[in-house]
Amino acid sequence: DDGLPSSASPSRSGNNKRSSTPLPVAAIRVLLNVIRRSEAETMMGLQADLRDASDVMLEFAKRGGPVPSSSSSDASATATRYLLAGRSHIALSSGCELFLKHVTRASLETPDFQRCKSQVLERGERFAELSTRARDRIAVVGSPFVREGSVVLTHGRSKVVEALILRAALVEGKRFRVMVLEGRPDAGGAKSARTYANAGIPTTVVLDSAMGCVMESGCVDLAIVGAEGVVENGGVVNKVGTFALGVMAKELGVPLYVAAESYKFTRLYPLNNADLPEMGGIECGGGLKFLDTLAWSASSASDRKEEEGDLMTTDATNSQSSLNPYVVDLPPSVSIENPPCDFTPAKYITLLFTDLGVLTPSAVSDELIRLYQ
Repeated sequence: DDGLPSSASPSRSGNNKRSSTPLPVAAIRVLLNVIRRSEAETMMGLQADLRDASDVMLEFAKRGGPVPSSSSSDASATATRYLLAGRSHIALSSGCELFLKHVTRASLETPDFQRCKSQVLERGERFAELSTRARDRIAVVGSPFVREGSVVLTHGRSKVVEALILRAALVEGKRFRVMVLEGRPDAGGAKSARTYANAGIPTTVVLDSAMGCVMESGCVDLAIVGAEGVVENGGVVNKVGTFALGVMAKELGVPLYVAAESYKFTRLYPLNNADLPEMGGIECGGGLKFLDTLAWSASSASDRKEEEGDLMTTDATNSQSSLNPYVVDLPPSVSIENPPCDFTPAKYITLLFTDLGVLTPSAVSDELIRLYQ
């Protein structure tokens, strides 16, 4: 989960195709439209409509569904679209659950159905607007922790982390370096590295497997990650590798900060990674490919052409044919483990930067009680 603060946004080319609206906020706006169009005449009926709409959105996000195809001239042609691409659905689920709780609270306060409906719409619009501005507030509370001359390590692609770092550099005028873990298998970190470099921030991309090496060398001052979800015990669910990063950071004395919006606070209480809900991973293009990038780079660097907006800078067909000789073919007996997310316990987290302020992990349960009261 995506825009940047307007005051901290560098010149951006058209190659940034990510939506500026976080998925949970978009879901809340969908639920507001459900209220407007609902023909229910009671609060129970309205709540049932909202619950059905939430279930449909969650199922579509997890499993995918048909959308109009952009690559076909046939207006009726469809393609399968995956909103989460195998990531955790926790943020979307939590946003919907918070909104439904808000509707229930309004029904208890205002028994008259029509007045209650109007009140829910008014408060819901306000809640959606506050949620949209959450990243700006997190950037404000978190950027002071990025100090002049420091080296910041990040993992995965988080728009809230990008907003925080860009604010520190462009608004507060601090000079520092960013080290970004590559973020296999979707190269999320490499994509963030491009954002930082375009903003003039000295940036280095580090192999995921080298995170311990660069941290042990003493050149990293702090680590900042985003979150797919913040659970009751103060731990976080985030891109796979965050758990390993947290363990190493604690062992090596590097503070680990988590930047997350309050609508990602969820009433889950995992004790370990085995307790996480199913993520709904997606097998695209025949599954995860393993590429000998060193051999490919050495043989085809002179033939590749840059194409704006794509890290693998070749035409899709030519790219596939040029990569095939360097894909490591595995026998069918070899299984592939590719979890999208993992759980990092609270003991590895120093502080959380949220739109509610800077929190210790132990304060998360109190905030959850307030959110769901």
